[in-house]
Amino acid sequence: MNRLLIGLLLVLTAPLCAQAEQPDMAKLKADAQKVVSVIRGDKAKSQAYCQINSLGGEIDLAAQARDEQKADALTTKINDLENQLGPEYLALFDALNNADPNSKDFQDIMSLFENLDKTCPQ
Repeated sequence: MNRLLIGLLLVLTAPLCAQAEQPDMAKLKADAQKVVSVIRGDKAKSQAYCQINSLGGEIDLAAQARDEQKADALTTKINDLENQLGPEYLALFDALNNADPNSKDFQDIMSLFENLDKTCPQ
């Protein structure tokens, strides 16, 4: 009987847990604006951010060439650069992993970073 009750509770509460995992998009938008502002205002962070963008393209090329060793090395370098951008940057993108990429709020957040991308040298 206890197993049945526990199973029933899990089934009934699962949708509530799934809803609770959805990030607060208004907070994420505010966090994203702050992160972008911090990156723009700090020369070292701006350079790290632009390097991440540049290395992302190199990872794509390494993946296409099936060069796993190079892709792994580039990924490690990107992780190091992301750490330089600070815990707020990392937390923001971790939270965005749980967001709906098709939502307007998500697209708005991404446009903040696309505008930041435009400040990077080509």
